[in-house]
Amino acid sequence: MALIGKYKVLIDTARSSGISDLQVAEQEGVLQIRGIAPNADVKNKLWDIYNQIDPNFLTGDVVMNVDVSTAVAGSQVRVKTERSNLNIRKGPGTDQPILSKAAKDEVITLISRANDQWWLVRTKDGEEGYAYAQYLEPLG
Repeated sequence: MALIGKYKVLIDTARSSGISDLQVAEQEGVLQIRGIAPNADVKNKLWDIYNQIDPNFLTGDVVMNVDVSTAVAGSQVRVKTERSNLNIRKGPGTDQPILSKAAKDEVITLISRANDQWWLVRTKDGEEGYAYAQYLEPLG
């Protein structure tokens, strides 16, 4: 139960931010947080709080599986990599696990600009994660 105390602010924010189907459990030294955020701002806020408690997510003691409600409208962006695919990550950082990849010139949905470097996107397969903004070009 030590992690629930360590991440109390994160859990309280998740509870007060309208996350539906919120599940919080501590198992084998890892805090699991799952649910569906009403919008991208809530998801980004949770990642910001997590980063404040554990800078750069170094301890790896939280698994956050929070998606944004699929009702969220997004705009289209094109992947502008040189040759390789663009990594779509669980969280906003190169230390976060890769969930998916988007091909060069593929058009994906921008859900939110989490910050100047990382944007929350959804692939055509419905995979939601963070991509490095430098390799995304807004369309229209």
